Amino acid sequence: MKDKILSKKPRKQRKYRANAPLHIKQKFIHVHLSKDLRQKFNTRSLMPKKGDKVKIIRGNFKGKIEKINKIDLKKSKLFIENIEVAKKDGNKSMIPIDPSNVILIDYNIDDKQRKKIIERKKINKSKKQKEQKVK
Repeated sequence: MKDKILSKKPRKQRKYRANAPLHIKQKFIHVHLSKDLRQKFNTRSLMPKKGDKVKIIRGNFKGKIEKINKIDLKKSKLFIENIEVAKKDGNKSMIPIDPSNVILIDYNIDDKQRKKIIERKKINKSKKQKEQKVK
């Protein structure tokens, strides 16, 4: 399978996203950052991790700020704590939320790999600022 999608047709784009391998689907699940985090890391989006705080910006739960409980790469959905619906039998089930409908507010730095990514983003930001001062 190719890494890049070549067709602009919506039907073929949907097929590509549905049949993409997990290492490519991981890129589809990136979440936009809040304005202060965007300035801090000099990037628009990051891969969400379990334990990150997100704010829901669309849907019935708009405005709620909760932690990510689970990430489903195969379906490209996030499951967020306390975002549940009551079923007829009385049980509660978590609602899958699309990553495009949330903003990352606070991040969890327990993961070593994530620490490396965040440090790299900070270094790149400082380099860009130095280049702008020189010009």
